[in-house]
Amino acid sequence: MKNSNGKSLLFILLFSLLIIAACKKTSTPPEVTPTPPVVATGTRDELTKDSIFLYSKELYYWNTSLPTFDVFKPRSFSSNEAELYAITQYSKNPDTGLPYEYVSNSTSPKYSFFDYGATGKTAALKADLNGTETDFGFSILYNTISDLRVKYVYPNSPASQQGLSRGSRLTAINGRTSLSYSSSNVAFLNDALFGSNSSVSLTFTDLAGTTKSVTVTKATYTVNPILFTNIYTAGTKKVGYIVFNSFTNNVSAAISSTFASFATQGVTEVIVDLRYNGGGYVSTAAQIIDILAPSAQNGNVMYTTYYNAYLQGLYSSTTEKKLASVLSHQPLLDGQGKLQNYTSGVNGKYATYADLDYSATSADNIERFAKSGALNVSRVYFIVTDATASASELTINSLKPVMDVKLIGTKTYGKPVGFFPIKIDKVEMYIPEFETKNQQGVGGYYSGLTVDKEAYEDLTKAWGDESESLLAYALLYARTGSFVTSAARTAALSSTSTTMPARLSSAEIKLVSEQLDQNSFKGMVKEPSKKF
Repeated sequence: MKNSNGKSLLFILLFSLLIIAACKKTSTPPEVTPTPPVVATGTRDELTKDSIFLYSKELYYWNTSLPTFDVFKPRSFSSNEAELYAITQYSKNPDTGLPYEYVSNSTSPKYSFFDYGATGKTAALKADLNGTETDFGFSILYNTISDLRVKYVYPNSPASQQGLSRGSRLTAINGRTSLSYSSSNVAFLNDALFGSNSSVSLTFTDLAGTTKSVTVTKATYTVNPILFTNIYTAGTKKVGYIVFNSFTNNVSAAISSTFASFATQGVTEVIVDLRYNGGGYVSTAAQIIDILAPSAQNGNVMYTTYYNAYLQGLYSSTTEKKLASVLSHQPLLDGQGKLQNYTSGVNGKYATYADLDYSATSADNIERFAKSGALNVSRVYFIVTDATASASELTINSLKPVMDVKLIGTKTYGKPVGFFPIKIDKVEMYIPEFETKNQQGVGGYYSGLTVDKEAYEDLTKAWGDESESLLAYALLYARTGSFVTSAARTAALSSTSTTMPARLSSAEIKLVSEQLDQNSFKGMVKEPSKKF
């Protein structure tokens, strides 16, 4: 790396020492790979911008698209966000000619973001990954242009305690009764429901027709991402149904218990509802995949993780010689947040992300099937929308080559890439660092996974209602082996069709889904699997 960047590398080192000191559990100081002895100059903000670029230059999945440090001039950007956006706009998707992270009419990248530890995506990130949240506990979506509905409520959340449930129609928020779809109302809703306000006043009518006026106050609660389960009889079959909202790391026991119950009751087909699931831990995704996959796949490749060429060449397991890398300043923590010792190297040296093997042939980066539980199913249906992302898409893509999979709803979000956090001073940076591909080498679904049956959800129906359009199509196929039905039934199932009066168009549905609750997490987080 050029010596002209040494001042920034030293800055990275200084910040890393602060991070390691804060994490240190013993009195032995950790060994840190030295950086060029150049005195850091510039303000804290300027040095942070330097570090953002230098880490991206090594870690970003499309790092070869980035210019040199001197050409990019990281300090020229007005904010960290402006710099990150610029970094993500160099790569080009050959299928579209646009950057992989391009979002129409937006100055935010599709995948990358910062976590500042108190605001922004932090709350959603903690909820989706760690299973705790401090918010109101619900989210919303327009069913029609003038019909604003609750799309889900977390059990035991403040909203749940005030009687809100899926399908509740909101008629007043903080005194505003004109809530029809418009850009100004979307901005109002984001501020009132997903902003920094500690409470919100609501008037709503639930699905039973009861109208209530309540004040919901933010509180901390444990997130249970399993929103609903049931077993249906479809002809001669037993079909299990689970609404799964996030791949958190606190739900392993509940997942095992739910699918074990399906097995005990003779379920042979399963409907997994991922319509709002933006992702989370790949380890949780792998658990569900192993439960659903056939035992004949044991030992076969589930998916492979691919990093950029620089990272793949960083580590040699035979010589244990590593290229110089800024990753040597990112301490590797275990599941309890403690530093890991690198026992195969210098005694007492703490492991960093530079000690990992990023090659595609490494066992650390090849996940293999290992059947779990007693459930044996012949087919899996996934209910999906444009909010279905990342670890959800990984689950679907991994199962497609090994069993009968049907997708119902609309094309998914399109995020075959994932990340691990990079600490830079007081911020954590999340940028795409790897891509996953299934056992057939299929990945790259940047435009989303296509569905077998396109349909739109009905927010006037409760979870598990057999007449709800997306669930109804899954049960129809389970009974008949086809999505084709009578004209009358088709009309009923198409009650949310884009041709109906006062409905949002398909483009508007996608846009409003992206605009509302913008802090909702869409990501795939991979924990280091190498043990030291």
